[in-house]
Amino acid sequence: MTTQPIPIVCDMTDAPDTTEERLAEYRRLFGTNLRGRERTETGIRFRFAAPPGLADEIRDLAAREMACCAFFDFEIREHGDEITWDASVVDDPIARQILDEYYALPDTLDGSVADLFDRFADNGLELVTDDDGVMRPATDADLGVRR
Repeated sequence: MTTQPIPIVCDMTDAPDTTEERLAEYRRLFGTNLRGRERTETGIRFRFAAPPGLADEIRDLAAREMACCAFFDFEIREHGDEITWDASVVDDPIARQILDEYYALPDTLDGSVADLFDRFADNGLELVTDDDGVMRPATDADLGVRR
């Protein structure tokens, strides 16, 4: 039995939110509750304060991220007054570059959606959309990007 590799693509075709809405959610999350971040043996870790309900919000966000970027794996844990969000990716050089971009997200959120997508493209991540069952590269219009 041959196992198909996980594609290193991002597809928000069926996402319940837009990219801009998701980035706004990250801005709020990182701006309000981020305590720190570090690299781990298998990936990266974000550490957050743990106000009531935040762990569930992070789990929801992580599930939406995995739905569009299946090459990620996330684990969210609660430890007293802190929540950790561990992220790792499949063993692929492009996926690791995107993980590095994810690690930098708290520092790069001031940029536009177009800036983020340009950095992803520069790192080799293909942004795709489902066009009636056919996957194709996403255009700026598909992504809701204004340049």
